Amino acid sequence: MLDLGFYFALFMRRLPYFLIFVVAGTAIGVSLALTLPPSYTAEARLVVESEQIPDELAASTVRTEAGEQLQIIQQRILTRDTLLDMANRLRIYGPRTAGVGLRPDQIVADLRNRIQIRTSGGRGSATLVNISFSADSAALAAQVTNEVVTAMLEENVRMRTGVSGQTLEFFEQEVERLDQELTNHGAQIIAFQDAKKGALPDSLEFRRGQLAAAQERLLQLSREEAALNDRRAGLEAIYEANGNLNALARQQSPSAASPSQARLRALRERYSSSVAVLALDNPRNRVLKQQIDALEKIVEEEQQAALQAQVGGEVNSETGTPLSLYDIQIADLDNQLAFLTNRRAVIEAEMEELQTSIDATPANTITLNTLERDFAAARVQYDQAVVNRGRAETGDIIEALSKGERISVIEQAVPPAEPTSPNRPKLAIAGMGAGVMMGFAFIVLLELLNTSIRRPKDIVDKLEVTPFGVLPFIRTRRDRIRRRLLLTLILCGIAGVIVGGLWAANTYVMPLDLIVKRLTDELPPWVLDLLR
Repeated sequence: MLDLGFYFALFMRRLPYFLIFVVAGTAIGVSLALTLPPSYTAEARLVVESEQIPDELAASTVRTEAGEQLQIIQQRILTRDTLLDMANRLRIYGPRTAGVGLRPDQIVADLRNRIQIRTSGGRGSATLVNISFSADSAALAAQVTNEVVTAMLEENVRMRTGVSGQTLEFFEQEVERLDQELTNHGAQIIAFQDAKKGALPDSLEFRRGQLAAAQERLLQLSREEAALNDRRAGLEAIYEANGNLNALARQQSPSAASPSQARLRALRERYSSSVAVLALDNPRNRVLKQQIDALEKIVEEEQQAALQAQVGGEVNSETGTPLSLYDIQIADLDNQLAFLTNRRAVIEAEMEELQTSIDATPANTITLNTLERDFAAARVQYDQAVVNRGRAETGDIIEALSKGERISVIEQAVPPAEPTSPNRPKLAIAGMGAGVMMGFAFIVLLELLNTSIRRPKDIVDKLEVTPFGVLPFIRTRRDRIRRRLLLTLILCGIAGVIVGGLWAANTYVMPLDLIVKRLTDELPPWVLDLLR
């Protein structure tokens, strides 16, 4: 059975140690409660508003979600340079911390810890932002909080206008690039068409028609050349047989037409029939017209030669004697054969050129189709880029007029009337409670380490001997007074040392709130919540 009386006696015996810890803890708690400066927390509230213009009418080009946007803004306004500039401009660390010598890293870490940005809502509800700052002055807390609010609003506008401006700039560059690409493709097509002017697919049928007409002309020339050779051979045979052409002249009527005239008449009839069916500028009609013009010149020359022969105006250039009818007709036939030979060479050259261009047309068609396909693809991209540029211009105007998603201030930060920390009664009670727990722990530790015999039960348990009686230790009145006086002096000395040490540290070393701040940075979060 638990001997409560014995343990109470032990506690009373160790009471001085317990009181030392209680007094020390209470002194520390009360000293901190009295010396720690008040901390004021100012708070401002913001709301993220949706677009002012429906997306169906005009959409913004900034598609960042509200939560992501707030996180980006928070990281940007809490950068090292921004916080150091704010601390210097608003003199957040005034004379009280002038002698402490905080490093820039410590200032940045302290400001990031004191500036609280909390978001709530979203996903179907309004997104709210609470911004707070803690300082030892109510006015400074409100000033810094409003400064953070201003920085957040400016950063939001800067970020959204920057994104919309970059989008517009990108599409402007894209339109310019695609326009230049279209120009290059068009120039390539024009240059290719100029270089392959006679071998393009759009004139393939026309060139095939020209080739067929040339083949037909070549065949006609062959027939005419054969007829002229037969006539020349007949004239030579008659001349060799009779020695003159009188027999042939008697057989022919004066009005008989020459082969050139007969062929001219036939070509004119063919041309009349072709004009009735085909257009005047048809390649076949143009070829017939050229042949008619050439034969008209030949017929005119023959008529002039015949007239000169009749009047005896022509003479042989070698002998000086007048030309006979045989010589005139042989010369005429030779001229016609030479003309036909020249025409054959010209037509064959034309046919070779046409055949070469026709053979090259398939490859040119593939190349031209490739160029035109590239041009069409670039045109589609260009048209789409122009449409996107128009949307980007609309989105940039929306962001410039703040008609898109924006952050608005619901409530500005005002200087708080009462400090939010420290909770002085709780701090004093916490110090006393810590002293009580440490006192109990110290007593328990002493008793666990003490193995001496202090009651009859210990004799029975350890020596297995039952004592006849027990004589207690009795202190005199003088011993009790001296013991109590010594305990009182020790407690007063401990309290004085603690209070004096805290005062000296606060005055000559570092303000207590900064010391406590450094110590609390090392504590777990649940302990900080308990102290608050």
